[in-house]
Amino acid sequence: MTLEAMTEPRATPPPRARTLRRRGPAAFQGWTHPDAIFRKACMGFAAAIVALFALLIYEVLRGSSLSLSRFGFDFIFERVWDPVVENFGAATFAYGTVVTSTIALVLAVPLGLGIAIFLVEMAPAGVGAVVGFLVELLAAIPSIVYGLWGLFVLAPIVRNVLAPALHGTLGFLPIFSGTSHGVGMLTGGLILAIMVLPFIAAVSRDVLTAVPQTQREGSMALGATKWETIWHVVLPYGRAGIAGAVILALGRALGETMAVTMVIGNNPQIVASLFEPGYTMSSVIANEYAEASGPLYLSALTEVGLLLFAVTFIVNALARLLIWRMARVRRVGHR
Repeated sequence: MTLEAMTEPRATPPPRARTLRRRGPAAFQGWTHPDAIFRKACMGFAAAIVALFALLIYEVLRGSSLSLSRFGFDFIFERVWDPVVENFGAATFAYGTVVTSTIALVLAVPLGLGIAIFLVEMAPAGVGAVVGFLVELLAAIPSIVYGLWGLFVLAPIVRNVLAPALHGTLGFLPIFSGTSHGVGMLTGGLILAIMVLPFIAAVSRDVLTAVPQTQREGSMALGATKWETIWHVVLPYGRAGIAGAVILALGRALGETMAVTMVIGNNPQIVASLFEPGYTMSSVIANEYAEASGPLYLSALTEVGLLLFAVTFIVNALARLLIWRMARVRRVGHR
């Protein structure tokens, strides 16, 4: 070896290369082992959700097996609920649930969509931030607080102001006939409308925010007004997401318990008038499960829960499909 070669400085390997050269193949295992643990842990978390869902279905089916074998599908259409003679049917509860949820959507959808349009298309930055915060704050209020407010504030307003006005002007319609005592299906629908309003407004706001600005600019460039742009461009572009927001709000309305229980009157009957008391599926479970005596009574209440679970599952699945469809259409449009 020459003197020049002996005195020539050697290239210093990078720190990681020196570590791997010194430790050998075991170093590669050290680098990959934490990733494998993390991946398996995440898979375990996801599997836990599936297992929990399957366990929930199993327990509800097991708890309602006696009622299912006794009443079958007639349980859904039977109107009598008489624990004394052990004759149970969920038709009155399903009717009250559908009526109150329908009232909630009829009132909350236009108002929530209007709030979303204002926040995205018209509101100044400062005003939009404040109103958006208040909308999200409404969603965080506990349902028992809504129930107390509905019982002591909303019910007297319905009894003394709203019901007489509706009866005086639209009393020829069966849904506005009779006298209101404050609590009833109309009050239950109103309290649900207030509770689902933040969900519709918040999700619709996110959907409208995701509409590309080029869509608006193109419409305005063609001579469309602000209103025409919103009605013919922005809303059609986000209609799938808005529909998903409405269905998510419907799922919340179907499963709401405490607030509706406090203002609906809790009387199992099927009547046309919205002023009359009613009952919902979640309310009957909350009111009677702790006092139920006998295995058939408990099984019938559990079957009501099974029916409510099936309805909410279908509603939320439809909402998810609509949101996925909106995302797919958006990806195709951007290509």
